[in-house]
This record gives sequence, C-alpha cells and structure tokens, in this order.
Amino acid sequence: MEGDAKSHGLWELTAPPAPQTQPLAGEMDVDVAIIGGGYTGLSAAVHLAQKGVRAVVLEASEIGFGGSGRNVGLVNAGMWVMPDVLVSTLGQTFGERLIELLGHGPNEVFDLIARHGIDCEPVHAGTLHCAVGRRGLEEIETRAKQWQRRGAPVEVLTAEETRRKVGGADYAGALLDKRAGTIQPLAYVRGLARAALAAGAQIFTQSPVLAARDAGARWQVDAKAGIVRADWVIVSTDAYARGPWSQLRKEQVHLPYFNFATRPLPDNLKASILPERQGAWDTRQVLSSFRFDRAGRLIFGSVGALEGSGTAIHKAWAIRTLRRMYPQLTAVEFEAAWFGMIGMTSDNLPRFHKLARNVIAFSGYNGRGIAPGTVFGRLLASYVLGHVSEKDLPLPVAAIEEPRWRAAQEALYRVGSQFVHLTESRL
Repeated sequence: MEGDAKSHGLWELTAPPAPQTQPLAGEMDVDVAIIGGGYTGLSAAVHLAQKGVRAVVLEASEIGFGGSGRNVGLVNAGMWVMPDVLVSTLGQTFGERLIELLGHGPNEVFDLIARHGIDCEPVHAGTLHCAVGRRGLEEIETRAKQWQRRGAPVEVLTAEETRRKVGGADYAGALLDKRAGTIQPLAYVRGLARAALAAGAQIFTQSPVLAARDAGARWQVDAKAGIVRADWVIVSTDAYARGPWSQLRKEQVHLPYFNFATRPLPDNLKASILPERQGAWDTRQVLSSFRFDRAGRLIFGSVGALEGSGTAIHKAWAIRTLRRMYPQLTAVEFEAAWFGMIGMTSDNLPRFHKLARNVIAFSGYNGRGIAPGTVFGRLLASYVLGHVSEKDLPLPVAAIEEPRWRAAQEALYRVGSQFVHLTESRL
C-alpha cells in the first residue's frame, strides 16, 4: 500500500513513512498474537508491550491498510447513535459505561499523540455537526441535551454562529463538540506502530493469517510464511476481516465512503473557510463531511464508491456542492481522491466477541473508528492482562449474527448514493 495514492489518497501523499517492517518468516512463541495492524491492534500492542508482554502484530498488507488509513480523520466522541438510544439498546449499565468511555475517547487519542510524539497533524478544536433544515436542527438539539445531561462540553450554535464557523453554506445550526478534533489518520496509525515497536512489540506486514487452531495450551496461528504460537489471540481486523475469523466482516454491512482533497488553498480562502479548523459533517441521510489538512487542503467527502460510473458522478457532485457552499471557491481542483469501507452493524453499535478460548475482538465501529479503536485496543490489552473482566467491559459478549439482505443493502448504498448525488448535481 505504501506509495499508492489511489487507495489512500491524500493520507498516503502526506503521511510520514511507515516504520520498516518485514513479512513473518519462521516460527516464534509469544504471549499475544494480534491480527490486524490498524488502530485497535496497534493500540493493544502498545499497551501490552509497555507492560512487558511479548506481543506480535500480523498485518495482511501494510500498517493502516484498512479503515485506519482511508477515513476522514475526525476524532469524535461517542458513537453515531444518540446517548439515550444507546442506553435503551444496551441497558443502563453497559450503555452508560460505553458513553462514559467513548466520551473521553478523543482525549485518550490526543494524549497518546502527545505522549509518543506522533506527527499526525492533531487539531483539538472540536467538531461541528451541521443541521440541514428544521429536522436537522431538532436532531442536533436532542443530541446536545442528552450529552449535556451527562456533563459533556457540547453546545448548539445558531445559524449565524454556524455560518461564521463554517465560513459559508446555509445550515440551520450546528452542534459544537469541544471534545473532538481532527488528525491525519494514516500518520496516526503509523505513529502507533512506531510506539509499539519502541515498547518492544513486533510487527510483521505482508503476513496474512491463513489458519489458526487451538493446540491445547496455546494457539497456533499460521501466516503466509511463518507460524506464531501464543497464549492469546486478539482479532482487530473489523470491516476488512479475512482469514480464519472472517465472520467479523459478515456481521457488518459495508458502507462506501469517499473523499476528495483540493490543492492547498490561497491564504485568503484558508482564512475564510472553517477559520477555527473544526472538522464538520451534516445531518443529511447521505451526509457530507469537510475539513482542512495542515497544508490548507480542503477535504470533502460523502457516501459512495469511486469506481465505475460513481467516480464521475461523485466528483461532479463534490465540485458543484463545494461551489454552492463556498462561492469564493471560483475554481475547484482536486489533488487526491480515495474511498474506503465503513462497517455498519444492525443497531449501529460495536460488538465484543469471544471467538474461541482466549480469542477476543471488538468490531463494528460504524464510522467512528479512531477514538473507539484506540480505546478498545487498550481495553483488549487490559482484558488479556487480567486488569478487567467481562463484567467491567462496556459491551456484553455478543454472538456473531449476519444481517439479513446484507449484499442487497451494500448494493443499495452504492447505487443510491450515485442517484442522490446525480440528482443534486442537476439542481
């Protein structure tokens, strides 16, 4: 993946190089085998290695290959589901525990960045959830009240306040969440890899796991050209799962999401758009997101896949929408384009799985991978270390259940997003 801007777009063009790694060759004995080199797996590796645990990460491709290297880079608090709905779904104990944990998730991310000196363009200025029309305003007002009851530093902005912070557009208001922020996501996951290596973990890339078996006292994990024997296995592949625990992918509906990045804007335009550098997204069903990177590129994204007819349709829509939002952008020229997959569960909440004896996983981040992935990685490490038990976790143990009509839903996301964007481009 490294050096390929088609799959990871701007993030590949601007991230510091990944630490040097090699494929696994031969056999080794460790305490914990971690499958997947994204936020969750590398966070777990950092925390385990810092406690003196022998941990090895097996990544099928390269560090951050999956969602960790393709997303928008918004470090949000909580989940997409509103707090009260989350509690009604999980129950009072698990629900409030998950809300509390993930509400502090962005702070954990930014603390890790500072502690390990990760060069990933961190901006801890909050995010804006922008309301489209009256229905959108009612949605963010409800969300704000539920978070405020729990002491969260969120506030609803008026339409005029929103216009000043966005620098344009015509939103009915916005929810400002001061806990949140933005990062360069691929740079962050590569920084986690460096931190894990510095702490004593081992990372092997281009090492897909082909099979795993419980050998009695230990697990034997067979990679492409080597074998790892371990007491514990952490599976952190999420929406990009394949191999012996590929069923994690089957419980999720893949929602494609694309991003376009402009060339660095002139100083006058950089000052007029998102002047405080919050990341933003809106309440549309087929939502849009927008933010800046450190060099002043405006990054604009939405639901859809940049393949086939979708490439031209989504690009035309993005250009037209940006011009409508920001008339000062007389010309829109994109420097990079990319897309990835968001894993959506049936209730839009993550899962904790005990896949077998001493094999554990969190999955289903539903578009909130950065903070939850980081926090869940730490929790998985704590579980292995015996510092927390099942009764202390923010989620109950769940069985894997494949959603009905998964393939049809995925096709609908692709075709439906094209239809919406084609229609909006003609307005």
